[in-house]
Amino acid sequence: MKQYAILIGLMLPVMGMAQNVSWYSSSDNDFWRKGKNLKMEGKASQTPVITIGSADKGHKMKHWGTTFNELDWDAFIALSRDDQDRLMHNLFSPDGDLRFTRGRIGMNCNDYGRSWFSCDEVEGDFELKYFNIDRDKTSIIPLIRAAQKYNPDLTFWTSPWSPPSWMKINGDYPVRSSEYNTMDPRKDYFLFSEAVEMNEDQKKLSEERKDRFPRRLATQDYFIQDPRYLQTYANYFSKFVDAYEAEDVPIDMVVYQNEAYSYTPYPGCAWTAEGTVRFNRDYLAPTLQKKNPDVKIYLGTFNTNRQDHVEKVLSDPVLRSQLSGLAFQWEGREILPAIREQYPEFSYICSESECGNGDMDWKAGEHTFFLIGDNIGKGCDEWYNWNFLLPKRGRSQWGWEQNALVELDPETHTVRYTPEYYAVKHFSNVVDQGAEILGYECNDNKRTSILVARNPDGKYVAVAGNFTDDAQPMTIEINGKYLNINLPAHSFNTYIVN
Repeated sequence: MKQYAILIGLMLPVMGMAQNVSWYSSSDNDFWRKGKNLKMEGKASQTPVITIGSADKGHKMKHWGTTFNELDWDAFIALSRDDQDRLMHNLFSPDGDLRFTRGRIGMNCNDYGRSWFSCDEVEGDFELKYFNIDRDKTSIIPLIRAAQKYNPDLTFWTSPWSPPSWMKINGDYPVRSSEYNTMDPRKDYFLFSEAVEMNEDQKKLSEERKDRFPRRLATQDYFIQDPRYLQTYANYFSKFVDAYEAEDVPIDMVVYQNEAYSYTPYPGCAWTAEGTVRFNRDYLAPTLQKKNPDVKIYLGTFNTNRQDHVEKVLSDPVLRSQLSGLAFQWEGREILPAIREQYPEFSYICSESECGNGDMDWKAGEHTFFLIGDNIGKGCDEWYNWNFLLPKRGRSQWGWEQNALVELDPETHTVRYTPEYYAVKHFSNVVDQGAEILGYECNDNKRTSILVARNPDGKYVAVAGNFTDDAQPMTIEINGKYLNINLPAHSFNTYIVN
């Protein structure tokens, strides 16, 4: 009996060193399947793609989040109460699938609203006497309430797509005319007006470039650059934050403009570098500092890969001192590493997932999986989904069909959790708030990728995707041990080192 006890004692340290690894995998129509448990091994089966040591540090993940839009609400109210509760639990509960902790709110209308509006359409109302969020109380706020039921600690940030139409030089919500709006086509020339005086530096920045987005930058601000308008708009941000606070929806961060570089047929607003600096530095920042000092300003959303333009905006030292972070989406991801290297003092977020074309299929899921890893791996500490619930094809009021995490069948009033939902789950379900992002690798043709993080409890997680037609072997080294894996063809994979 004594000898048996000694034998068990000798075995325990050995067993403790053999770390088990839980594996979850998804493929088309076969999602979040628990695979065979693996073990960390003493030898590598091939050269590790990532090597992690116990002393390694990385940027910390703060939030996974999504956006609250009117068309999501319209789809939501078509569901049964049980399906509504199940959906919100899955998305927002701390023990749900996606565990979202933060939400984005559009200030005024956006392209996934029922129609176009603002919180104050009374022309010349510089005192904002008629400002209100009555429209939001019919859709956005009820949708938020449904999420708060499962996570009362949700926090929020906001950005406008378009200011009130009377604050813009074209007097309308879009930037360009199209069959989907009523803007006067004669005003289209405002975007690249040759009457605007520019110095040589401005001319160089705005010149057409075929390999950049946008190919040509707007030559004038669509927001009226009159001090009365600029100050009123800064006050408008403050009133929006206060109005939501009164509804128990805490907004702690603002971004002055969504996609200033998409010259849109839907609500939008073009800004120059000079106008961007002027409004944020001289009006928005001082106003919030005085009226809402706890609200942070992030600059963006940068959906442009014109690095010199972004550098021009950030070259103003006063503006930089007023910022807490930068928001990148779409083409902005391409210059994210370069900007982050120049300005490591800022926090960086991926402010919007790419929205697809309405297919909501496995290919869309693979693209989203790659983008999540790429944005987080390149330095973003927050990531935001766009629409989380749309009817089939997800058609907007201006004709673009887009994707969502969950698809509503309008005829049966039932939902389908799409591959993009599971692409998000493979990350957000296991990479906790406060996790350190320690390593990221993506092969040259973007056909395999892997991200490694260490959670606050010390556990390591790895999230890997294979978008090829063949299984792909891969090795990761963690603290001198090796995780030798074989990624199935066209699969999402999550590994948890226990």
